[in-house]
Amino acid sequence: MGDWQILVTIVLMASILQTCTGFGFSIISMPFLFLIYQPHSAVQINLILSLLISIIMIFKVKKEVDKIILVRLLKGSVIGIPLGIGIYSYLNIDLIKVIVSLVIILLTVCLLLKVKIHQTKGRDFLIGGISGLLTSSIGMPGPPLLLYFSGTGKAKEMIRNTTLAYYLCIYFVSLVIQMVIGGTNKEVLNSSLVSLLPLGIGILLGQWIFTWINQKTFQIITYIMLLFTGCYLLATSF
Repeated sequence: MGDWQILVTIVLMASILQTCTGFGFSIISMPFLFLIYQPHSAVQINLILSLLISIIMIFKVKKEVDKIILVRLLKGSVIGIPLGIGIYSYLNIDLIKVIVSLVIILLTVCLLLKVKIHQTKGRDFLIGGISGLLTSSIGMPGPPLLLYFSGTGKAKEMIRNTTLAYYLCIYFVSLVIQMVIGGTNKEVLNSSLVSLLPLGIGILLGQWIFTWINQKTFQIITYIMLLFTGCYLLATSF
């Protein structure tokens, strides 16, 4: 299978998960994009496509967003994004992938063991900061949000809608900063254009699937995505 076919398959599956869970695009796409693109190109392609999904979906869910939590997450990300840009520009991305993968696996095990997380204002800020750092460094804001909200037992509607609104802001800021500092290239733009059709199909399928997912199934999908991401990031870092 050629790189274009792999890209189309990745985008289709990841956009379905993103639309029906509020997470999933970066979690599924980034490990595979790292296999067919250089790290900086993979991160930018992911940011562009994730931003497009957020723009499309926000019109459908904007009335159901928890605005208080959204503002706290965004305030935290203001600190995290600049730190992530430094990592993106100067540090070894493979080292960051190892650290992120180990944290994801450890915290997912805690969730499987039914360790509860109590939501507080301070923790909202902290998670926003970590998510911002991961967005601008490796293009993956989802794991800390997914772990946090799953541990607090929030309803799937609140999780999906609030994270989509958050992504719209954080992806845009991270992408602009990356392009200003490091520029972009034709490969990123061409790959993003090729991905538009599978992205649209995935969004439509994901919206339909969301109506059929109950809370328990939602949590199972969450755990599978987290374990897969953690293990895959770790395996591809060496």
